[in-house]
Amino acid sequence: MEGGGFFIAIEGIDGSGKTTHSRRLVKWLSKHDVKSLYTREPTDGVIGRMLKKMARQKNIDSKVEALLFAADRLEHLDKTILPYVKKKYVVVSDRYVYSSLAYQTIAVGDPEWVREINKFARKPDLTILLDVEPRVGLSRIKRHKTRFEKEDFLEKVRQEYLRLAEEDGLKIIDASKNVEEVFHEIISVIKEYLKIR
Repeated sequence: MEGGGFFIAIEGIDGSGKTTHSRRLVKWLSKHDVKSLYTREPTDGVIGRMLKKMARQKNIDSKVEALLFAADRLEHLDKTILPYVKKKYVVVSDRYVYSSLAYQTIAVGDPEWVREINKFARKPDLTILLDVEPRVGLSRIKRHKTRFEKEDFLEKVRQEYLRLAEEDGLKIIDASKNVEEVFHEIISVIKEYLKIR
């Protein structure tokens, strides 16, 4: 913890429930009188909006895209995450650096390069990985799918997430369960880390 604040990242493949549970967690924290902030990557900043548009296009250079994700993250860290952590907020980010370390590593094929361009990224105090099989995750996505949302690609990303979880100590939660069960497990982890009753 930095100055009393706490930084949580919620990670996982598309359709794992990151957005649902990140938003719900912030509401739960607020009800328990904990100052909290929901944020996400890509952000709603200029670079983040560009990345969202690019996700629907084909033939985007993977390294260029990885650099843009890193640039968006740097701005996110400097303008949102760190200032709120310093104000003693619990910041909950829907995706963070592990998304690049999983997705861009598979897309680019060079894990060392992806790590290098993201080395500035402050490690979260807690990272929760919502693990789900790609076919389950894809079945939950109602909107138009992006080029990242293909089962074979997502299986490689999932395996990379699981490898990172083992290497870096991410908390893995089985996200194939129903929403209430998954949220209950998230809250159990949060209570342990934040000492909330």
